[in-house]
Amino acid sequence: MTLTFTDLVEVDLGGLAAAVADWKKTVDGLAKSAGKARTGMRAKSDSAHWAGVNATVSREFIAKTAKEVSDLHDEANSVYQVLDDGHTELEALQKQIRQAVGVDAPHLGIRVEDTGGGRARCFFPHVRGDTDERTQEQLDARRELEDRINRIVAHAEEIDASVARALAKIHGNDRHDAGHSVYGSLNDAEAERAVELARKGDKMSDAELRELNQLLRFNSAEKDGQFATEFYQGLGGPEQALKFYGRMSLDGTGGQASTLRLDEVRDLQKYMGYTLADATDPDHAHHLPDSWGAEFRRLGTRPIGWERGQVNQPYGYQVLGGLLRYGDYDPRFLTPIAEHVTQLHRKDPFFFLSNNARGVPDLYGFNPSGRLGTGNDPLNSVLEALGHSPEASEKFFTQPPTAYNEDGTVKKGGDPGFSSYLDVFTDKDFEWTVDTNDVNVLADEDKTRTALGFGPQALGHALESATTGRPYDSDATADAVRHTEARAHLVSEIVDKFGEHPELIRHNENGDLDEESGPLSALRGSLGDITAEYMGDFQQAMYQEDSDSDLFPSFGAAADLDANHASRFLGEVGQDPDAYSAITTAQQAYTSDVVNHVINDPSHSTASLDGRVGAAVAPGSAIAGIMSDARAQAIHHYHAASDTEFNEAAAEKQKWVNRVLGMGLEKAAERVPIAGAPLEWASEDIQESVMKSIEKDTSDEAQAQAGTEYTAGREAALDSARAAVDHALLNNGTIDADTAEDLRRAARTSAGHSHSDGAQWKSESGKN
Repeated sequence: MTLTFTDLVEVDLGGLAAAVADWKKTVDGLAKSAGKARTGMRAKSDSAHWAGVNATVSREFIAKTAKEVSDLHDEANSVYQVLDDGHTELEALQKQIRQAVGVDAPHLGIRVEDTGGGRARCFFPHVRGDTDERTQEQLDARRELEDRINRIVAHAEEIDASVARALAKIHGNDRHDAGHSVYGSLNDAEAERAVELARKGDKMSDAELRELNQLLRFNSAEKDGQFATEFYQGLGGPEQALKFYGRMSLDGTGGQASTLRLDEVRDLQKYMGYTLADATDPDHAHHLPDSWGAEFRRLGTRPIGWERGQVNQPYGYQVLGGLLRYGDYDPRFLTPIAEHVTQLHRKDPFFFLSNNARGVPDLYGFNPSGRLGTGNDPLNSVLEALGHSPEASEKFFTQPPTAYNEDGTVKKGGDPGFSSYLDVFTDKDFEWTVDTNDVNVLADEDKTRTALGFGPQALGHALESATTGRPYDSDATADAVRHTEARAHLVSEIVDKFGEHPELIRHNENGDLDEESGPLSALRGSLGDITAEYMGDFQQAMYQEDSDSDLFPSFGAAADLDANHASRFLGEVGQDPDAYSAITTAQQAYTSDVVNHVINDPSHSTASLDGRVGAAVAPGSAIAGIMSDARAQAIHHYHAASDTEFNEAAAEKQKWVNRVLGMGLEKAAERVPIAGAPLEWASEDIQESVMKSIEKDTSDEAQAQAGTEYTAGREAALDSARAAVDHALLNNGTIDADTAEDLRRAARTSAGHSHSDGAQWKSESGKN
């Protein structure tokens, strides 16, 4: 019987708690009895001098009785451990769901309804006179709450089923014989069941595969790593784990697989990846030995087969790569694998594609998710892994590389032939592969171009992770992580690299121009996110502000950007709609924070307030000018995007308002919580201002031909500067109306000049 939403909300867990307490007493009592049986009658029996029938019958009976008492203790202890763990977890889940239903839902004006089958529905009740129109923020909140509630219920259902199954195995359905399955925790029972299912391989039914996924899903992030470690050890070792996943991934992506099977295998990829990350973390109390990493590297270049006479056996790294795409991996495990794969690719870009199936419909292979490739090229996979593993990616890009042999062992005293992986990936001779099984992909220019972008996109994700200290696709409310010197220096290297060689990331679809698109144009979206993260450093660079500036602070260590490289970098990156939106949003949020600081914080400066406000908006307005020019270039010169694409991308980048404002709230902490931060003073107004600015920063072909394509962008910059002053004035009741107008005027004037500066810098620096 399925556990329902109502069950979890209303059930009284007091009875279960009482049962746990009773079983604890039973365990303690049986422990004493077992001890007495062992040290008393069994010891006396063993030391006695038996004769006749007693030497066999009585001695054996006493030994069996003593063992049965010990077995009873083991059985009782297993029941207690399973019930205790189950009660603890269900109690925590019940607390979470009651918070969601009793506090969060009413706060949002939402009702929750049990729809049966272990599911619940969240909805806004109709109120007389209400238009029932909801903002996107309200709709997102409703969806998040519904997903959270159903996730809690699903977890509780898994706990309930696991406890029931474990109790049945402990008891064994034999009233006259104790001592069946023994568990030290509910984790032990769950791991045992997960391995039991996995050993069925592709013979698992869809329902059994879903059960395995649920077990992995809700136990793959435990802080002690017990379940994850027991699961992978239960599979038998690295090679057995690869064989199992390889078989299952192809089972789910083959031409005969149902949509349901594909969905379940996609979940298996995800949750096995999370579980592997948990199991390979050396800091957990339970973890796999270091030999697993070394063995994965050894198997990386060896064919892995799981059927007799199997043709096209994949290499170990091709299979492992599918798992590595999910999870935050410890650098001690992931970084050596990423280095090894990169060095193999650099030596022979097509090594792993030599056994690739061709001429068949595009199957997802060892990457059932289908994101950024089929998974035949493990380079894309390890870059995605780095994108989810900030500590590993930071070490990968900032520490001296280690040379590896083909078998994955460290090449003693070996020189890898390069000094940094950023240099490797940005080398003009570096070759990216077409990671797809699509039919005749090389004959289709669009398919080829798309597939060649998978690797650079994954590289962008890895660079985001390395420079921000967060997984590249982390939630918008994830903590902001203070920039270390290593991260900031990497940003400086990135800006120098693409500032000197903007052709690497250029995107050109204008057939009348000789300029070709760069091999790394697909990573511009990530470069835009990195720019937004380091907005303080970019604003410092515009007018050569000191890196230790109080007015334009960095968030942690300063990147010390070169001004010329920064302007050229911004001009090329800003031609991408997503990057443009991220940079514009972050710029306006950062500028608003700076203006608020000037107007409302105490200062010993003897300069005029209007002059200080003008200086505060200048760097951001210069960046706005560069963005206006970049947008015009993309639309009218390179034909790489449209106004519609720029405007549509803006809504997806509003997260940068709260993130940038959140960074300004705390000047010392290593991590700054964004969720729940007191940002209401400006966040919604700035988001609205950003949207208006982006929609206004546009021009048509006639304006471009007349050389007036920046007029609307300049007006948008003036409006943004004025809005920044207005936001700051909301917190200051001491400034009179005349002074307020002078501050707005100073901000607009400075913004106009700086916007023109920025547009001119880009136009002039772009001539190369």
